[in-house]
Amino acid sequence: MSDVALIKKLVVSHEALVSEIGKIIVGQKQAVNEVLLSVLCGGHSLLIGVPGLAKTLLVNTVSTALGLQFKRIQFTPDLMPSDILGSEILDEDRHFKFIKGPIFSNIILADEINRTPPKTQAALLEAMQERAVTVAGHNYKLDLPFFVLATQNPIEQEGTYPLPEAQLDRFMFSIYLDYPTYQEEIEIARTTTTDKKVVINPVFNAAEILEYQHLVRRIPMNDNVVEYAVKLVSKTRPTSMHAPEMVKNFLDWGAGPRASQNLVLGAKAYAAIQGKYSPDIKDVQAVAPGILHHRIVKNYKAEAEGINEKDLIQALF
Repeated sequence: MSDVALIKKLVVSHEALVSEIGKIIVGQKQAVNEVLLSVLCGGHSLLIGVPGLAKTLLVNTVSTALGLQFKRIQFTPDLMPSDILGSEILDEDRHFKFIKGPIFSNIILADEINRTPPKTQAALLEAMQERAVTVAGHNYKLDLPFFVLATQNPIEQEGTYPLPEAQLDRFMFSIYLDYPTYQEEIEIARTTTTDKKVVINPVFNAAEILEYQHLVRRIPMNDNVVEYAVKLVSKTRPTSMHAPEMVKNFLDWGAGPRASQNLVLGAKAYAAIQGKYSPDIKDVQAVAPGILHHRIVKNYKAEAEGINEKDLIQALF
């Protein structure tokens, strides 16, 4: 099948996928869109929102609609790396045997990832970057496609361990889930308090997702759009010649080269689901907030003046 035909097929499949997810998830269109974009790009996402906004339900519904294996890991203060990766045990014949941990799945829900110490958080790093894990000196490849969708509660800070910048940078998108609108909340209250069961029909399978991931990477992108994406990332760095005054005044650190790669990939995927054969600057701008938000570090002046990351990213445009 040609790439043009594949893009047309993706548009139809994406609409069907959003429709299936919409059977369970009311509203949260931006969050659903960014999760699906990260899947098409082979990236990972961090979902941030207060309790009760269906973060876990969203991940569970997406995995069912994608027809992928799904494992949930509840992160707690006493969780050990071996609880995620697996461990070697002595079998009956006194030979070491590797017992796979929950990381060996297509979609991993890292629930409340900031509740576990850095040592255990770091157990995900190799898996997220290399799609492999190393246990007792042996390297084990993970099944593809592989995604980590982590959730985080922004209001409860007691007993939590903030994710280090190096780990945050491994997430393609940071996705903020907001409260539903009044009408959406009425719909949620009405539909979730009955005995009616909703069936989610898988729209994709693992092979199709891998095919679409390769398609996204093959989509051509004009040099001026690539340059715009890189310049946008460069503007987040206070020491850059491109940085606006607002960035120089209120940011300590900006985004690294991985952000440029993610902007280009994200723009390609965003263009593809719109049925476009090449992304433009508007596609870069559409995915930029979710990609840049968690990669910039404000200084004390920004905190004192109540300036948030959203304001600073808007200043870049």
